[in-house]
Amino acid sequence: MSTPDRALQAPPRLDKDTLRIVALGGISEVGRNMTMFETRFRTENGSRQKSRLLVVDCGMLLGKTNAPGVDLGLPDWSAYSDRLDDIDAIVLTHGHEDHIGALPYLLKSRPNIPLIASRLTSALIVAKLEQHRIRPNIQIVREGERFTVGDWDLQFYAVNHSIPDALAVAIRTPGGTVLHTGDFKMDQTPLDGRITDLPGFSRLGDEGVDLLLADSTNAEVPGFIPSEQDVGRVIADVITKAKGRIIVACFASHVHRVQQVLDAAHESGRHVAMVGRSMVRNMQIARDLGLLHVRDGILVDLKDAEQMPSSRVLLVCTGSQGEPLSALSRMANREHPSIRIVPDDLILLASSLIPGNENSVFTVINGLSRLGATVVHKSTALVHVSGHAPAGELRYLLNAVRPKNLMPVHGEWRHLRAHAAIARSTGMTDEHIMLAENGAVVDLSDGEAAIVGGIEIDNVYVDGLAVGDIGDQVIKQRQILGDEGFVSILVAVNLHAGKVVFGPELTARGFTDDADALEPIRVELIQIIEKALVDGSRDADALEHLVRRTVGRWVDKKYRRRPMLMPMVIEV
Repeated sequence: MSTPDRALQAPPRLDKDTLRIVALGGISEVGRNMTMFETRFRTENGSRQKSRLLVVDCGMLLGKTNAPGVDLGLPDWSAYSDRLDDIDAIVLTHGHEDHIGALPYLLKSRPNIPLIASRLTSALIVAKLEQHRIRPNIQIVREGERFTVGDWDLQFYAVNHSIPDALAVAIRTPGGTVLHTGDFKMDQTPLDGRITDLPGFSRLGDEGVDLLLADSTNAEVPGFIPSEQDVGRVIADVITKAKGRIIVACFASHVHRVQQVLDAAHESGRHVAMVGRSMVRNMQIARDLGLLHVRDGILVDLKDAEQMPSSRVLLVCTGSQGEPLSALSRMANREHPSIRIVPDDLILLASSLIPGNENSVFTVINGLSRLGATVVHKSTALVHVSGHAPAGELRYLLNAVRPKNLMPVHGEWRHLRAHAAIARSTGMTDEHIMLAENGAVVDLSDGEAAIVGGIEIDNVYVDGLAVGDIGDQVIKQRQILGDEGFVSILVAVNLHAGKVVFGPELTARGFTDDADALEPIRVELIQIIEKALVDGSRDADALEHLVRRTVGRWVDKKYRRRPMLMPMVIEV
């Protein structure tokens, strides 16, 4: 099995008739999906032109970034920052933020990169880019279409997911044919009747697929995903039986889930108010495209809903992942400007947990429960099903496509390895399974795939208006501050007299409530500093290092803790 290697060498020069694939994000993590494809096409006279680039997806990191104060995590495209003009297009498989959320940051460097996406995905992209004052160069495509962009031969296939209009893409190149599934599942009775095009995948398999890049998120889950139709029946039953106000939290892009809620609300005689800007915007887009059907009179403004009897009200809001500023989190913390949770409220969390968000979600659930609300979620009732194919469906995909090589994508390491095990169960040998991490370079030529090197991929953070200027060292410092607090040590010394003339003044924040906790180290510090001065030390930096080492050892021995230490030695 081709496995990742932390010490991968720089990749070789791209050979002719070779397709190079590099994941810039989305492997060993859930989110920031972005894959770079590179190859050299023939010119009319048969010579080879400069290599060209094609991007599939450009998303932000979902779940916890483990980076205090950071707003977003982005893919790291810095290795290609001087080659943005070589990008022929960006293909967006669907409209979830982990696949389109980083677009504004890439397009700020080259706004006219052609974008290729389905109707709904395009509409969501346009709305997002308007906020950044970017007018995209976008082409709308439908499943079944095949065309070229630059010299790239692209064909699109319908896939079923937790958002309408999701697409898979086949990429035919001199190096071979690749199928990128995007996110998908195989619901046989979806609400919109648009099922994953397994027959189309099979026909492509007959033609020959040299490399399959496939969604791994649910590879650990056995069997098959229940149908959205089953979820609709449970949601309708929960809503019908509720006596008081109902608050449904789901992803702002889950059009099908909102449709089920609207239908159930109509049947139970309730009016619906949308809460949250992203929810209102996305549902209006879906409605304009005919993807969301709203009966006359059912939607009301939040202000009007507040004046109605609670038994006739249903609110649809964001916050199913426990996001701190979401509507549901603010309700749980009694910080929402108008909605107050009362004991007869029923809260319906109609979503899956994104890995890393578990603690945040359970904090919100506990907050709502403390206020007396009844909370129904996926663990207690079938009110949501995943949008990602589990093991049984992944096995169906592999048997239909029959790829020569597999590259599991979109998932943490446990998901990728589970996907590899599924591939082995279908007869694929280890040397044809590319377990690659972000930055690993996979070359495809003559039906053979191999990891041939790697490029450095860093964490790219958005912190306020700054992009990329917060590195891992700063994040580590923030984590230490958050976990252990900090201690500042101010000392003034007379270098000529070899004496401490002020301090040490030790100030602690986030370390202890005991104002005298650090007092015992003061006398020892004075002795150590003055000894260093007598021994001839005249370097303030060296004295600061001595102070840091001395205080650090004492704190570790006394408290078994490691706060951030900030010594300052002043010469007087």
